[in-house]
Amino acid sequence: MAQLVRPYGDTLDDGKVQLSFTLPVPDGPKALEAARLLVGSWGFHDCEVAHSSPMSDEFTFFVAYAKAGTGIDFDAVVPDSAGGGASLSMDEVNDYIRANIGRKVVVVGACTGFDAHTVGIDAIMNMKGFNHHYGLERYPMLETYNLGAQVPNEKLVEFASKVKADVLLVSQVVTQKDVHIANMTELVELLEARGERSRYVCVAGGPRISNKLAVELGYDVGFGRGSYANDVATWVVRRMVEKARA
Repeated sequence: MAQLVRPYGDTLDDGKVQLSFTLPVPDGPKALEAARLLVGSWGFHDCEVAHSSPMSDEFTFFVAYAKAGTGIDFDAVVPDSAGGGASLSMDEVNDYIRANIGRKVVVVGACTGFDAHTVGIDAIMNMKGFNHHYGLERYPMLETYNLGAQVPNEKLVEFASKVKADVLLVSQVVTQKDVHIANMTELVELLEARGERSRYVCVAGGPRISNKLAVELGYDVGFGRGSYANDVATWVVRRMVEKARA
């Protein structure tokens, strides 16, 4: 029997949701009604606009409440995750490398393109890490290079070749107008043009990066929100061993 789930607001299965969005219209009674009708056109019912606030003379932000009429079979949901089993701890990753690879794994990471946000790449690579998870720089069996932000794809590839990297770790935070997709695609195409794509385990990460998206763009794996350094390290070293045994 299917496990059908619906949004929960006041009581179980009532379908109530909160929506927030911006419309290019001036704030006022007409804007409120337009927002309410718009939410209804999306298939919701019992729509109510609880809040509106002008962002400028011609733009208004809205918060609306409504009921969803549909649910989803939770048992049929396939998660979009990297998979590969439970993540190892930092010490376990180091032991795994010693036992199965026998040398330090070289990781080169960067926030590429014009993206100037280093929060993500630092959370994964910086020695102090994030949220009680040490970064890759602290792993004795990893040789890591964090090139920082706004690194051109060409520079990343050239540096990786120079240090004989095993892993390319790309962080993308800015996603407006899908600039991250263009930048991620450019890197893969650059590697393919050089005949070096198979040389590296390519990892993409960021708040809007999913494993499905990363794989579609030619990467080995993608990590999104809630990922830590040991998650990345575990997947990478297992992948390296898998490739070596293939």
